[in-house]
Amino acid sequence: MSGTTTAGARLRAAVGGGAHGGVNRWAVLVVLCVSLLLVALDSTVLHVAVPAVTEDLRPSGVELLWIVDAYPLVCAALLILFGTLGDRIGRRRVLLIGYGIFGLASVAAAFAGSPGILIAARALLGIGGAMIMPATLSILRTVFPDRRERAMAIGIWTAVAAVGAATGPVLGGFLVEHFWWGSVFLINVPLMALILPVGRFLLPESKGNCDGPWDVAGALMAAAGVLGVVLGVKRLGAGASMLDVKTFGPLLLGAVLLALFVRRQRRRKHPLIDVTMFARATFSTSVGCIVLAMLALVGLELIAVQYLQLVLGLSPLQTGLRLLPLTFAAMAAGATGSYTLRRIGPRRMVAFGFVLTASAVLLLMPMGQHDRPGLLTTAFVLLGFGLQSTLFGAYESMLSEAPPEQAGGAAAIGETSYQLGAGMGIALLGSVMNAAYAPALSSGAVHGVPQAAGSAAANSLGEAYQVAAQLGGPAGEALRIAARHSFVQGLHVTLLVSAGLLLLGAVAALRLPRVMDCGAPPCGRVADMDTATATDAVAADIPAPRDGAVVPAGLSAARRGGSGRAAALRRNVGAESN
Repeated sequence: MSGTTTAGARLRAAVGGGAHGGVNRWAVLVVLCVSLLLVALDSTVLHVAVPAVTEDLRPSGVELLWIVDAYPLVCAALLILFGTLGDRIGRRRVLLIGYGIFGLASVAAAFAGSPGILIAARALLGIGGAMIMPATLSILRTVFPDRRERAMAIGIWTAVAAVGAATGPVLGGFLVEHFWWGSVFLINVPLMALILPVGRFLLPESKGNCDGPWDVAGALMAAAGVLGVVLGVKRLGAGASMLDVKTFGPLLLGAVLLALFVRRQRRRKHPLIDVTMFARATFSTSVGCIVLAMLALVGLELIAVQYLQLVLGLSPLQTGLRLLPLTFAAMAAGATGSYTLRRIGPRRMVAFGFVLTASAVLLLMPMGQHDRPGLLTTAFVLLGFGLQSTLFGAYESMLSEAPPEQAGGAAAIGETSYQLGAGMGIALLGSVMNAAYAPALSSGAVHGVPQAAGSAAANSLGEAYQVAAQLGGPAGEALRIAARHSFVQGLHVTLLVSAGLLLLGAVAALRLPRVMDCGAPPCGRVADMDTATATDAVAADIPAPRDGAVVPAGLSAARRGGSGRAAALRRNVGAESN
């Protein structure tokens, strides 16, 4: 049985009264969104708990770095492996296994008694996350064959991802203040215990093309390649030199492995991922736009958090609350994304999102050492709406361009691009920030401050405050003022660079299609046919019959004349319109 036929059969079970008694596809979307929410929360919820973890477990500097980075590194590395595995053995099966691993790892992380156990638990969380993330998007692609409904579902899906990432610091700050640091992981357990049986009952199974053996060597090659690239990029973001062997080595090895992976996939009769998808302008441009959007979002959020806490003196919880307008704007963009996409098309929607985000970034230029809540709120609203519009249009275009049997691989590529963009954002914008911030302090220009103290203060604003406290007196105060001033100047330079990158993304988006091509079944015509007819048309990759259309004699009776349910539905629609 071909992958498309399998997907169509599973889809009929999901939306047309199959084994699960006619499960509504919107209920399936709720389960998928809750899954994504937990994974997105876990990517940021630990950030505000780092001081408490450091005080309790006393990790070394290297151990603390791995506590923070183990989850995103492992998750990014394994997305392609588990995304393509889901295409082979079943996306629902991989998703349910991911639920179980994620829940067990959350318990291990919450009660970790040493840095090593916490690092291992975070890595296990990354494995679970890598199984969950591409599976949610590929199942969504299968359950919503009509592009108009799928666009609405992707809008909700991307909004949930934004909500999870943005509310992680808020929730984490609340839990750390009222409980202990392990509670930021323990919140996953009851939700996973609930969603595992619900997902097993509600979610439909679907597979891609199962012809030929699964390329295990290729999957491991892709995992090692992505791991090397992400690890190198993260080291650059932490301030390491490009010439450092610990940075250059992983980057070079990762790039070589990925190049060999692409070459291997081109030569295989049954590749893990059809790399020829990148030859399609829509697919490759969408992936590039996701990278650029995440580069701007994560880099700017990191700098904004430092500004709010270290310059304005806000607490972690207050900082999270200040970022909530960005979240609400992202939710609004996701909720209205389907309508906007149909009205203006992918090209203008993605380009508009980039331009709006660049405008928001430039609006932040007047930020200084004093709080301006109105300006920050306005800019964050525009930033959230613009970036979410861009991510929505890019994800929807990428997923619609990929064949249904390659949904898992396409989703894995999209999520890997998301992770790479986030890592590159921290590396690139962090490097720009450091280059603009450090010289004014490391040169010994601050009066009364020893050069060694100035060099230490040049590492970061937080370290500058620590050095200033140790110096005390007029010299400490002078260093503190100079560091704040230099940080604000560096922030302005970083905002200009970010705005330039966003405008570059707007130009790249001009390669996307001008209009949203809904294909078959036609947009707006799903209500004119019964569910079985619509899903059969999708499974056979032929247009579903419209009223009065000439239908080949070889088709089923249901396709020739429509079922009694379809006729009754048409009569009801006609009666309502009259």
